[in-house]
Amino acid sequence: MDRQLTSTKPKRTTSILSHWTLRYFLILCIGFSVIAAGALYWIRTTSIEKSLKTAELLGWEIADRVAVKDHKLQVPPDLNTIVSSREKLFNTDNYFCVMVLDNNNKLIFSQPKMQQEDVYYRLSDDFLEPRNSKYAGVTVDIADGNQTIGKVWVMQSKQSITFGPETVWLVALIFGGLILCGWFTIYLLSSKLSRPIRQVAYAAEQIRGGNYDVNLDIKTREREMNELVGSFGDMATRLRQLEEWRALSLAGVSHELKTPVTSIKGLVMAVRDDVVSPQEGKEFLDIALKESERMERMIADLLDYNAMTAGSVAVRKERTDLKLLVGEIIYQWKIAYEEHMPEVQLHAPSDALYVMGDALRIQQIIVNLLNNGLHATIPGQQALFQMHLSVEEDMLHVDVQDNGTGISIEDQRNIFERFYRGELKKRRNRGLGLGLTYSRLLAQEQGGTLTLVSSSPDGSTFRLSLPRWIAQQETSIPEKTYRSPVKAKSAL
Repeated sequence: MDRQLTSTKPKRTTSILSHWTLRYFLILCIGFSVIAAGALYWIRTTSIEKSLKTAELLGWEIADRVAVKDHKLQVPPDLNTIVSSREKLFNTDNYFCVMVLDNNNKLIFSQPKMQQEDVYYRLSDDFLEPRNSKYAGVTVDIADGNQTIGKVWVMQSKQSITFGPETVWLVALIFGGLILCGWFTIYLLSSKLSRPIRQVAYAAEQIRGGNYDVNLDIKTREREMNELVGSFGDMATRLRQLEEWRALSLAGVSHELKTPVTSIKGLVMAVRDDVVSPQEGKEFLDIALKESERMERMIADLLDYNAMTAGSVAVRKERTDLKLLVGEIIYQWKIAYEEHMPEVQLHAPSDALYVMGDALRIQQIIVNLLNNGLHATIPGQQALFQMHLSVEEDMLHVDVQDNGTGISIEDQRNIFERFYRGELKKRRNRGLGLGLTYSRLLAQEQGGTLTLVSSSPDGSTFRLSLPRWIAQQETSIPEKTYRSPVKAKSAL
């Protein structure tokens, strides 16, 4: 049994200039050819119709001049002169003729002179139409009262009453010029359009090769093309920044994870080799335990962030008493950090505040903001937090204000970037810089936002905005209050 091998050949590609100009040229050729053929046919038909009407008028004039005597035709002697003068109205050739026949189809008069045999050559056997389809003719009856006693034939070739080869060439020249003008126009447009596209494609090829320093010096009058070039330039800049962030983040994550591992290894080896006393060994093991917990939190941060970005973190939306939930969060968080003796003051309206969100995720966000504020507090100074709950149309806001050292202006625009950690935070504590990034993602999944309202050396204020629950939205949703223990120290 023969095996059939199928090979897929790469599809042949061509430039946009060749693609559009060739197809547009073919379309122009086909379209104008059809138009030219229709125009020539119409001109021919109209010309034949008008010429035959003129010939019919000549036939009527001759029929009126031919006299009838004793039922016989009497041709006036000046009929040759009359016909010769009327020939100027026609584009005559060798086949043009005027014949007067009686009822027996006997030739009475002809111009030019002809014999009876010529009549048989020119007319069909029944004498009703020209014998050759290339010729046209009209006939007018000569009547004596109500009796027809003869007829006048005016015959000419169809070629002489339509147009000659020069007309065809003139039409072909006109339409050929139109085709070339149209093709040249689309060629210029395609060339102008393809030039910036080629440069963008070349820049994309450079970016694919790892070179993000592309220079697109393209200036066009087309707004859409300028927007494309501008967006591509911004994308290249953003990719360069992301690549730099990726390299720095990878180095930072590697360093942050390597540091506790190295510390734990050194401490455990010191205890194993009896380098320190038993009391010091116990202290070393406590330090190693804290380092392992710190590394565990870093790994948990990475897993949570990856799960969130992959869309595998479930976020529920249910009615929650925000004021009650925030009060519980503050109470449990203060217990977890009792040794630091932080002070948290809650300011909320007297009315009940209900949000549509996930109580557990809201708790994670607020705990992370409290932890960040605690870490930003100057050593030896009591941490003081002001939390304000407010209502604005269909959103509820939770403002968390600390009395820390604040965030520098240079760092404020990057604090929500993944793996970003300000210089001050790097010196004070270790972490991966995923806390605010993860918190903002959690807020967005609930239909809200997390923003930095203000920051100064006196402290920072973050705002968590969540959708407000309105009674008309749902009629049978039970009130939800999150009351499970808070793992405050494991926040991002």
